[in-house]
Amino acid sequence: MSETSVPVFRAAGTADIHAVVALVESAYRGDSGRRGWTTESDLLDGQRTDAAGVSALLGQPDSLVLLAERDGVLLACCHIERQGDAGYFGMFAVNPDLQMAGVGKALLAEAERVARDEWRCVAMRMTVIEQRAELIAWYERRGYQRTGEFRPFPYGDARFGIPLREDLRFEWMVKPLAGAVA
Repeated sequence: MSETSVPVFRAAGTADIHAVVALVESAYRGDSGRRGWTTESDLLDGQRTDAAGVSALLGQPDSLVLLAERDGVLLACCHIERQGDAGYFGMFAVNPDLQMAGVGKALLAEAERVARDEWRCVAMRMTVIEQRAELIAWYERRGYQRTGEFRPFPYGDARFGIPLREDLRFEWMVKPLAGAVA
């Protein structure tokens, strides 16, 4: 990304809910998701999130839906949550037409900054579907480590999508946040 193309970051509000849902769905599901490399369309069908889910995140304590925008246009989003001395990173979505342009890398760095500098977290944690080798590798290049700890996929809960495979599970990844003050 060039210096003039650095996105502006801000916290989402209730007026952003529908745009966030549309972005997340476009990045992960259906034909629009196939334009980018982060699609889960071969693993899951159905929804990735909904307005009620995003609204609930906005209302949680120690929770932030972070947006990346340029000229008022939503480029990317993520959810971060303080969980003890660690931040949790999730619901990461970048417009499929802008993937590989550095927007996601910039948003991840901003989420880590918030967790480290504002929340005083010593680490950032996340879960990634184990079968997403290319995504796991992307996070590893940014300092995240696989933990070997797994969490089952919530089969039967349509809020998380309709699995197209029977072997899905999440792996925990973690990154120490350098300079964090406990």
